[in-house]
Amino acid sequence: MAAAQVQRSDGAGEMESSEGKVADSAPLPFRAAVDALRGARLRPEIEIDPTRPPQRLAPHAYALEAAVVDGEEDLADGRLVLLHDPAGHDAWQGTFRLVTLVRAELEPEMAADPLLPEVCWSWLTGALHARGLSAGEASGTVTRAGSHYFGGLAERPPASQIEIRASWTPREGSGGVPDTGAHLAAWCDLLCQIAGLPPAGPGDGSVVSLPQRRGPLSP
Repeated sequence: MAAAQVQRSDGAGEMESSEGKVADSAPLPFRAAVDALRGARLRPEIEIDPTRPPQRLAPHAYALEAAVVDGEEDLADGRLVLLHDPAGHDAWQGTFRLVTLVRAELEPEMAADPLLPEVCWSWLTGALHARGLSAGEASGTVTRAGSHYFGGLAERPPASQIEIRASWTPREGSGGVPDTGAHLAAWCDLLCQIAGLPPAGPGDGSVVSLPQRRGPLSP
């Protein structure tokens, strides 16, 4: 996967080493937030790596990409980006912002459920609330799409996909640093849920997950 990149306040992108180290010139709150991401304890089904973040959304950014893996099969994948603007951002109502994309392939009958978008959005907010996290100024979209194959691809069965794009402002704690590790864990809970895995923690038996799909979503 690509090396991590930090976008500095002078607008110049800085390529980091393969270890994903953040530049020493980055603000202390941002470095602490990235360290918390790296130190998060996640479910064993999650494979996660740093990747190149967007370059113009904020003065500083750090990104991770993850997949839910069952053997050699990817059940769902996603990307989580941490943005930081030390001067604050009116739309964020804070100095940090988390931006995500989660996607998975569904069985067609599940994709036909008219309540699916509302349910998927509630999974995101529910994953945060289950860990005692707030999601300020949350916004996003849930998109479902179906594919039918013809000609040389006619033997492939119809495929249905779900995609969640969202962003929210994590509450800042001591020193102006949000608990990004907990937000990452909640995001991975969502990723596992949309992948169809059972909940990992006690007391989550009421959570309904999607059935497992045929494989990962194509880029």
